[in-house]
Amino acid sequence: MQLFEWPALAWLALAIVAAIVEISSPHFGSVFVSAAALVAAAVAASSGGALLQVVTFAFVIVGSFAVLRPWFVARAGGRGIPSRTQQLVGRDAVVTHEIDSTTGVGRVNVGGEDWAARSAGTLTIGTRVRVTGADGIVLEVTRT
Repeated sequence: MQLFEWPALAWLALAIVAAIVEISSPHFGSVFVSAAALVAAAVAASSGGALLQVVTFAFVIVGSFAVLRPWFVARAGGRGIPSRTQQLVGRDAVVTHEIDSTTGVGRVNVGGEDWAARSAGTLTIGTRVRVTGADGIVLEVTRT
């Protein structure tokens, strides 16, 4: 292996490490380091000097970050995963464990599923209620 190949291998190693970091914890940053390192490796493999390699690396990382990051963020900025509890708002339920308004502890059955619930007033077992909202995985209910 000739001496001029070592810088190209070092850039390739950096590209691989940055890709592994991006896959492990995607933050839209390491992918640009990986891409820039690949371009710098190509410059090194074509006998480009160390200064040209570093300048190319810096130019590609800044350029790709400025141009591609907004595109990636826009594509990844979808609605996300819908909450399971939001789908229950407006549905009828039955109280299965008394809902105590002072402690906020109680449970309801909505469509065959058991959910933690709370209400402004005390509700006894068997009371028919309607789901009016959700706070995390706790349903907010009112008497129907």
